[in-house]
Amino acid sequence: MRKTETTRLTITAIFVAILLLQTLVPNIGYIRLLPALPTITTIPLTVALYSCLMGSKAGVGFGIFWGLTRLFVAYTQPGDMVSLILFQNPIISLVPSIIAGWLPGLIVKLMKGEKISFLVAGVTASLTNTFLVIGLSSLLFMNHAASLMKYLGNTSNSQSLFLVLVAALGMNGIVEASFTGLLTPVIGLPLEKVFRKYKL
Repeated sequence: MRKTETTRLTITAIFVAILLLQTLVPNIGYIRLLPALPTITTIPLTVALYSCLMGSKAGVGFGIFWGLTRLFVAYTQPGDMVSLILFQNPIISLVPSIIAGWLPGLIVKLMKGEKISFLVAGVTASLTNTFLVIGLSSLLFMNHAASLMKYLGNTSNSQSLFLVLVAALGMNGIVEASFTGLLTPVIGLPLEKVFRKYKL
């Protein structure tokens, strides 16, 4: 029992190190294609893999850690004004990250570890993050949307903030979901076999 706990702790430490590397090294976890636009995020892949392998409860903890790193980056090294404005809000940083960490493990459990469950879990983690960021941002900036709209390249007051955010972040979300959905089973299924073999 103690050996299993130590092994799981070691695995968690490895995933934490990977997430920190993605967060702190430019263009690994947050890939910037154009200077003014929000980054494409590869971190949902790491979060989805961890949750699929370690379970939804552990995934919640890992999601909290991801949310805290988002807050840290927003305050110390924001790459664009949109990220600075959005992710300095703890709700926008933490809530999508936590739920994106919880759902993949739950999906794999409900689908009883079927191969397709890893693909579904990866896509779900990424889209959950994107849509919750858009939804919470729309809600929290509803009454003072002008500054955010300006940095999103929209000077018209007639368009809703939600639609502008979907246009600005939606394409990133599709790319992220495709990337995460494809790679979660490719990486996760072989690891899951090892986990089963050693009863982790």
